Amino acid sequence: MTDLNRILYVEDEPDIQAVAKLALEMVGGFTVKICSSGQEALASVAAFAPDLILLDVMMPGMDGPATLQALREQPALAAIPVVFMTAKVQPAEVQHYKGIGAVDVIPKPFDPMTLATQVRDAWSRRNG
Repeated sequence: MTDLNRILYVEDEPDIQAVAKLALEMVGGFTVKICSSGQEALASVAAFAPDLILLDVMMPGMDGPATLQALREQPALAAIPVVFMTAKVQPAEVQHYKGIGAVDVIPKPFDPMTLATQVRDAWSRRNG
């Protein structure tokens, strides 16, 4: 089992990008690459080779679920665990996200001090 080091974070909101990057790098010690859209994520995911992808659900153009589906259609990327980040965390919504392949869902707004722990918890659950 590999360690979690590299995280690709797909989020269209610059303020949230900045807070999450700081939280994951400073608190979590991760290497983080930010993409502002699903298209950008698909274009850079192979070169960055993330251990895990954090994916905003609501984005203009290609949303989180569409981005996840596109990732799953590429054999080299299909095994990378994806965690959705969203304000839509009703039980039925969370079940839907897990049903389409997310290993976990992290609620937004997130706490910068605990985000790295939430991501690590999702990483440890991905095989269970």
